Amino acid sequence: MEQFAAVATAHFLALLIPGVDFFLIARTAMRSGWRNATGVCLGIAVANGILIAAAFSGVALLSHPVLLDGIQVAGGAFLLVVGVAFVRSPVRIDMQQGPRMASVTWLRGAGLGITSGLLNPKNALFYVSLAAAVAAARPPALVLYGAWMVTIVLGWDVFVAVVLGSRRALARMERVLPWLTKAAGGFLVVFGGGMIGSFAVRGLSSF
Repeated sequence: MEQFAAVATAHFLALLIPGVDFFLIARTAMRSGWRNATGVCLGIAVANGILIAAAFSGVALLSHPVLLDGIQVAGGAFLLVVGVAFVRSPVRIDMQQGPRMASVTWLRGAGLGITSGLLNPKNALFYVSLAAAVAAARPPALVLYGAWMVTIVLGWDVFVAVVLGSRRALARMERVLPWLTKAAGGFLVVFGGGMIGSFAVRGLSSF
């Protein structure tokens, strides 16, 4: 239960940080309305589900302890780097980033969401890192983890689409995001450090 709470918290806090998916949802909501933006949200959730299934299945198939330890250390190091970057970097929501986007339909938004989610390398790396943390979990537990993450991704993205349909709400979120980013970064540093620390403890205890 403690492992689930830690993994779920790390996953949710990472969702709070604006990235490619966030800006796609926000810009679609502001230009085409939040209802059309829910198509983007669903597409992103589907893409995340595919990446989660691939990451969890791939790690579960690795049975050699050395390989699992290597993945755990690499995953912990990745989360440490991401966490430090979150803590150190300023956060600013600039809706003028990238090319202007014409109004999109719900179906086209879903396609954009799937494409954005699958082609974002940070998504794949993040889920592989989380998979390394739960590599010892049994298949039913992994299914629970995956279902929970996809549900949270969809719920949060729909919330973002509804809220960011107005520029006033966007301005309010921009004031809060720096603090959320630092909190999320701090947690990821602790989580990643814990993964590396548990490997070190196992190594010392084997001597």
